[in-house]
Amino acid sequence: MNAAQQNQASTFGWFNARMAVWRLPDFLVRFMIVLMTRTLYRIKVIGAEKIPSQGPALLVSNHVSRSDALIIGSLGQRRIRFLMSREFYEASHLKWLFRLGQAILISEKDPPKQILHALMKARAALDEGYLVCVFAEGGITRNGMLQAFKGGVERIVRGTDYPIIPIYLGGLWGSIFSYANGKMGGRPKRLPYPVSIHIGDPLPSGAKGHEIRQKVLELSCDYFVGLKACTKSPGEQFLRNARRYWSRPCVSDVTGRDLTYGQTATAAQLLADRLGRHTDGLQNVGIMLPPSVAGTLANVALTLLGKTSVNLSYVCSPQVRDAIVEQCQLKHILTSRAFLQKLEFGGDDPLYLFVEDLMADFSFGDKAVALLKARCVPLALLPVARHCGPDDVATILFSSGSTGVPKGIRLSHFNISSNLEAARTVFRIGKEDVLCGVLPFFHAFGLTVCLWLPVTSGAAACYLPNPLDGKAVAKTIKEKRATILLATPTFLLGYLRRATREDFASLRTVVVGAEKLKTKLADAFEQRFGLRPQEGYGTTELSPLASLNIADVTLDGTLQRGSKQDSVGQPLPGVATKVVDLESHAPLGPNESGLLLIKGPNVMLGYLNDPEKTAEVLQDGWYNTGDIASVDEAGFISITDRLSRFSKIGGEMVPHIRVEEICAATIEADEPVVAVTSLPHDKKGEELIVLYVKDKADPKQMHLALSQSDLPNLCKPRLDNFLAVDALPILGSGKLDVMGLKKLARSRRGGGRDDA
Repeated sequence: MNAAQQNQASTFGWFNARMAVWRLPDFLVRFMIVLMTRTLYRIKVIGAEKIPSQGPALLVSNHVSRSDALIIGSLGQRRIRFLMSREFYEASHLKWLFRLGQAILISEKDPPKQILHALMKARAALDEGYLVCVFAEGGITRNGMLQAFKGGVERIVRGTDYPIIPIYLGGLWGSIFSYANGKMGGRPKRLPYPVSIHIGDPLPSGAKGHEIRQKVLELSCDYFVGLKACTKSPGEQFLRNARRYWSRPCVSDVTGRDLTYGQTATAAQLLADRLGRHTDGLQNVGIMLPPSVAGTLANVALTLLGKTSVNLSYVCSPQVRDAIVEQCQLKHILTSRAFLQKLEFGGDDPLYLFVEDLMADFSFGDKAVALLKARCVPLALLPVARHCGPDDVATILFSSGSTGVPKGIRLSHFNISSNLEAARTVFRIGKEDVLCGVLPFFHAFGLTVCLWLPVTSGAAACYLPNPLDGKAVAKTIKEKRATILLATPTFLLGYLRRATREDFASLRTVVVGAEKLKTKLADAFEQRFGLRPQEGYGTTELSPLASLNIADVTLDGTLQRGSKQDSVGQPLPGVATKVVDLESHAPLGPNESGLLLIKGPNVMLGYLNDPEKTAEVLQDGWYNTGDIASVDEAGFISITDRLSRFSKIGGEMVPHIRVEEICAATIEADEPVVAVTSLPHDKKGEELIVLYVKDKADPKQMHLALSQSDLPNLCKPRLDNFLAVDALPILGSGKLDVMGLKKLARSRRGGGRDDA
């Protein structure tokens, strides 16, 4: 080797040594992050190939815990630079590691120039070819919900062609570094702790903050759907809880029956053993029982057998009930003689199997076998584990029929279990809670939340058959020290009249659904009982919960809003929403009204024996709710109306609910006394009809209020279209009977007319 070559080799050697020194911190950062994360977590990555192997990209993730940066930092072989909260950095014991990782510090408390400097620093890192990660919510979630994304995320990549990679961190809510228990810390539930990282398709640099948030929200659905294989059926969850909380209170009702978990499991197994002889070879079995211990045992027993329950409405017409029996090909309906007598139903139908008969004359051997199955036999050997796969039909529920003939809705074990898990996240229900169940089990809210939620969470439930009996509800809540009440706004009206503040003193949560909660009613309830009812939203097709308002929470000095007036709350964890144009179905932006679509593991399997109707409402995993709504930047949903409650007048879509609200503002009554429907009109297509309960409202005042409102003239019905009725038609679920309204209007008016 000549002198020149030696010189060159020496130069290259020096350069390589300098490069090795420069890379050493990067290696140390990667090594330390991987060492910590692989010790504490079992990480599953879905979509890792979507992160570019070289070149810049902006990673945008949800923020669930203090370990989020470390977990994302363990991805791949590339260094990731993070925008990090200055407050978190100052309070952390890992400052040295974040310094090695060249974290970019930012704070909402910084002056605008300093915030801009941090964003430009992130941009410079991208220009240098780094991956940069930002937690666009601006802070760790305090309630498990995805918050609004800050606008700075758009500014970082504005004017570039750098891709934006959406990321969802799943499973970290509930870890010791999250706020799931109201504070950080405690003992880990398991080690290593399972976590999933879901990485979405790259978005263009021009994507808006709400568009990025939408993709992260949709990735949350993928995470929850990915849990299907390891999710236990509600029946298996109940048995596991029963063995764990054997002597704790489980279910009670107004008849005086009060069972522990062990007694409930044993009684349900006894009933299942008897039912098995009558239902051999049958999959669908009917139940017609009120919210009660008997109703709970019947539903649990069928699940233990691996059967599909069909809870029948006892407030619908016999013709509708007969149609349901035929659709489901029911050979048996489990009911009670005492219940049929109270309803004044005939008890001689050969379909009926009576609980009184099935639960009588058990031998010592029968009881011993049932006890062993409930207490000792490995769950894997029981039908509840062998015949209840995630996608098997757990129950068939029928829609309320408020807008037509009831449809059979098939819900799987996974549909219900995923909805239970989401509900547990927002309710934070625990062993000390007592849920007061007044909603019927043929109602999806009643079956999932009133029946299955408490018994799969280690909590207790007390049941009442008549939700309108305000005095009995108040007495039960007071005696049982109930902490959670689920009802409808209509039912709350009765409780306002019959209950005292002392009766409801133990309640910590009141949730209503099925109909709109008026501000006036919420204010009156809060003033009387010191607790504001929270409104939720859902449909039977969604198992049923989709969104919920929850209490605001302040933790470590940070307030996170959980509710918004005139909204039905934010989507539950694992549920995504999308608002699209009525005609083109193009996605709409924040606060724009359109058709509400919902996606998630809670979306039904489909309608019974009706693939065409199923295909109409289910497309690419999205369920068409038929509701008109808007969604704001933080995900709060505001329902404007039902598509079925619009009239097309003069080519324009006219909402009924807005007209109702203006009319109702002129009325002092708390209960619903005015409703809007429509009838055919030869010239305009349709015309609005206002039905009001006579002596409860003044048609002239309502007409004047509408005339003076800013509604278009198309939305203002004529004075002679205000029709007095004795009562508004209400379904057993508490919802307004929309079809009944049209029939009532038709009978009062005799059809449509053709005058202008």
